[in-house]
Amino acid sequence: MRLLTDLILNYNMKKALTFLLLISCSYAFAQKLDKLTVEKIMRDPKWMGISPSNISWSNDSKKIYFDWNPEGADHDALYVISPLDPKPTKVGIDERKAMLPTNGPWNKAHTEKLYEKNGDIYIFDLKTGTSTALTSTTDRESNPAFSADESKVLFIRADNLYSIKLNGGELTQLTNFTRPPAAGAAPAAAPAFAGGGGGGRRGGGGAVAATPPAGRQRGGQTDNPADNQARWLKNEQLELFDIIKKKDKDAKYTAAERKELQVKGLKDIVVDDKQIANLQLSPNGRYITYRLIKQAAGTRTIVPDYVTATGYTADITNRTKVGAPQSTSESFVFDRQRDTVYAISTKTIPGIKDLPDYVKDYPQQLEERKARNADRNVNIGGVFWSQDGLNAMVIITAEDYKDRWIMKLDAETGKLTPVDRQRDEAWIGGPGITGNNAGWIDNQHFYFQSEASGYSHIYVADATTGEKKQLTIGKFEVSGLKLSADKKDFYFSANIEHPGNYQYYRMPVTGGTPTKLTSMKGGNEVDLSPDEKWLAIRYSYSNKPWELYIQPNKPGAKAVQVTHSTTEEFNSYPWRDPEMITFKNRYGTEIYARVYPAKNPDPAKPAVIFVHGAGYLQNVDYRWSSYSHEYMFNNMLADNGYTVMDIDYTGSEGYGRDFRTGIYRHMGGKDLTDQVDGVKVLVDKYGVNPAHVGLYGGSYGGFLTLMAMFTTPDVFAAGAGLRSVTDWAHYNHGYTANILNNPYDDEKAYKISSPIYFADGLKGRLLMCHGMVDQNVNFQDIVRLSQRLIELHKKNWELAVFPVEDHGFVEPSSWTDEYSRVYKLFEETLKAK
Repeated sequence: MRLLTDLILNYNMKKALTFLLLISCSYAFAQKLDKLTVEKIMRDPKWMGISPSNISWSNDSKKIYFDWNPEGADHDALYVISPLDPKPTKVGIDERKAMLPTNGPWNKAHTEKLYEKNGDIYIFDLKTGTSTALTSTTDRESNPAFSADESKVLFIRADNLYSIKLNGGELTQLTNFTRPPAAGAAPAAAPAFAGGGGGGRRGGGGAVAATPPAGRQRGGQTDNPADNQARWLKNEQLELFDIIKKKDKDAKYTAAERKELQVKGLKDIVVDDKQIANLQLSPNGRYITYRLIKQAAGTRTIVPDYVTATGYTADITNRTKVGAPQSTSESFVFDRQRDTVYAISTKTIPGIKDLPDYVKDYPQQLEERKARNADRNVNIGGVFWSQDGLNAMVIITAEDYKDRWIMKLDAETGKLTPVDRQRDEAWIGGPGITGNNAGWIDNQHFYFQSEASGYSHIYVADATTGEKKQLTIGKFEVSGLKLSADKKDFYFSANIEHPGNYQYYRMPVTGGTPTKLTSMKGGNEVDLSPDEKWLAIRYSYSNKPWELYIQPNKPGAKAVQVTHSTTEEFNSYPWRDPEMITFKNRYGTEIYARVYPAKNPDPAKPAVIFVHGAGYLQNVDYRWSSYSHEYMFNNMLADNGYTVMDIDYTGSEGYGRDFRTGIYRHMGGKDLTDQVDGVKVLVDKYGVNPAHVGLYGGSYGGFLTLMAMFTTPDVFAAGAGLRSVTDWAHYNHGYTANILNNPYDDEKAYKISSPIYFADGLKGRLLMCHGMVDQNVNFQDIVRLSQRLIELHKKNWELAVFPVEDHGFVEPSSWTDEYSRVYKLFEETLKAK
């Protein structure tokens, strides 16, 4: 019996060992990526490893927090390291509860910091590491700031500005914005009569009926009989009775005395239905500046959601379309000393009536607009006060996107004096410019960024003399500009060495040669510690995803890698470091491109061009691409005999103003001819067959794919347009009006830029893919183009819809289905004999 039991146990142990061995072999096999397939690369991104994100410092500069998922869990977790102990540890729930927000202003000595948490205002003491609540109410307090002398804290509650003393805690309301009652609301109760004796006594006052409306007087009489009667009866009473005379005299004296003794209240500032923004107090406490925004009422699109938990279709109210009415605003000064409110005058803004050049293409519109001679609508941002309160600057932008002014504000009069004007007949843009990245270096010098030289650079203006100085010079872009705590240095990112190589720099506020602080070639996203002693660097390279590094804030210091995020399976494949090439386009402009040469070129010598999205985006650089799925797909195409090119076409980021605005009034112009010129490079230098070239891209890349297939049909045999814009008149205002103006003002620009007008030119095979819940490029866009293709009797196209996807796909099943279709398209067309 024992022998039989032993035999059974041995058999079961061998079976278990065999099973474990099989699992081990299977696991080892799963860790190695021998061949790329759509199914493998489009899986849940956790198969690659999840890079760290949302990097932030603790207020005392002793810890770095970041989101990370090294275990491949369902959700990212919060991790922490210290500069002296860079081993990541998971943050527990108690520590997370105790964490303080990292945003908020510091005092001048950098020893105290204000922040908002759960709708209350707190002050953090760096020396003791403790926080004290300054408010604890059911109302939400926000936007804390120190007063100029740092004796008070300013904050906003219910759209009004308050101050609270740090020593004593006295709370003072500084503004009283009011709104009229809604239509149909009950009127306020009538006030009690102030004079006379006890209530209810005949002839002795008490409550008084509402006074009849006064009429036009005519010799002591009015048009209102009730008014005349009341006056006659009162005069009769005064004439007949001494007691009435005495009470009338006493009432007048009491009313006058009360008026003298009355404490003056806050001025009521009626704002109607407008939104209050940029509410600020001047350093001397005299002026309060603010902006009132009138929201526009435009028709919004509806996005139907078909796959819902209820089983019923749900309508998602979405955005307006380009050209819809836009919000307008006015800016005001409340002089507390004079108890008066007045608007900041825009009449003296240089060029306030200037018309854009494009209206010359529309003679009737030009004459009408000249006849109107109207001031352009502008938006004035928040006021930048110098520390001593003697100087104030505002940044003003034109609603037509053609101008950006920096002007000095005289708060006592509301008048403006020009300091800098940047005019662009295309549109104002570029790093650090539209985001109003500006401020005071000292009480006299104001810094800002401008594209005046053709690239976004740092400038300083003297508020007294108006003299301006350009601090950075060259064919590179400055971004992420930050002033040091002691206001002696600037910190910024720039692509000085190469358009695709971003490093972090320090430079004195007086100018000079920037000092490079980082040294790893690629992308360096830097978070400077509050004490400015350390750099937390999120770094990547073209074939290496983002990782966290820590480095002392010293040039030449070594950056230490903190995280190792990529999986064994991801690392087992030799991901390409694409060739970085340049070529001249037909206009003589230097174009940068990535090339993925075919590992073993297919006999058909096919090629594919990937078109990045967003328009103003840089993808040809040494950073890990934000298009990680497409990067891996391009590797897979190269493995399967395709040569792949990825172009930073005209309109892309990182190459200066002229390149940025090269698509003005004609999207699908130079940006498309850059793709065609890239094909010539592929044919001449990489031996590609010109009859076997395809392209694909999403969003703006999808738009360019459609334009390519419709307007250059002999260049591209196949195209896959993903979540594509098909008609710019149906996209949003903020993006489109910059580049194409308004459709009713510049119809020509829209018609030459929208694929739907060129659909009859389709010759090659076209695949279109679109999410049905797309709230960016609405599904309606692709439906309208589909109907156009049907009416044109085109047969060589197909539409794949994705019922649960928004603009950026999320579900791995959707990614897999979409790119399986793209790959099939290329295999069936570009490798055909």
